[in-house]
Amino acid sequence: MTTDPPQVLGVIPARWGSTRFPGKPLHPIAGKPLVQHVWDRCRECSNLAFLTVATDDARIAEAVTAWGGHATMTRDDHPSGTDRAAEVASAFPEMTHIVNIQGDEPLIDPALIDALAAALIADPGLPMITAANPVSASDPVLADPNVVKVVIDHEGYALYFSRSPIPHPRNVPEDLVCYRHKGLYGFRRDFLFDFVAWPPSLLERTEGLEQLRALENGARLRVVLTDDTSPGVDTPEQAAILHDSLSR
Repeated sequence: MTTDPPQVLGVIPARWGSTRFPGKPLHPIAGKPLVQHVWDRCRECSNLAFLTVATDDARIAEAVTAWGGHATMTRDDHPSGTDRAAEVASAFPEMTHIVNIQGDEPLIDPALIDALAAALIADPGLPMITAANPVSASDPVLADPNVVKVVIDHEGYALYFSRSPIPHPRNVPEDLVCYRHKGLYGFRRDFLFDFVAWPPSLLERTEGLEQLRALENGARLRVVLTDDTSPGVDTPEQAAILHDSLSR
């Protein structure tokens, strides 16, 4: 009996509605919609068998199709991009793994996406994977609750994620390195469906971080370390800064 090789689906969630930035995926930056920048980066990946933009808005789907991309329409009541990615995955039964790629990181490193996909394929027992940037323990960004932090064990698995600085610096050993979480996730197919079926967990609801649901349910979440510090775009002001940078 033959076994089909693993295949990784890349999903870029993109929704129109946003309290701070309505229509963000189609906001023009240096001559292209924001989400097209993400798409173009992902097209440089070697380990994605297929790539699609997951959206609940026809305007976004039409724009993606117009530049030659692929869009998958989803329901409009998903609480998170992970739920949207799970709906998309159900339409691609041949895909064994799914990488959920933030639709607002136009400078995402394709090599990082490939690294997550490769790790998933290499370890059939790995349920979930994400990424983080090493930062100095004295970096003021660690105090920002909008910046998610993670602590990691000796084998590279997440111990906890928080909006608070972790570990708390009662003492600061010279070799202490802190980690800023990067919102990129990979899932084994069956685990993704388990994950979205679980109710939001206590710590998840407290911190507002869905990845804590995996930890609270006993899953091991591997963290890939990366030097990719590409910024996300959360506001029109950030979009304007990036537009100026890319237009030079």
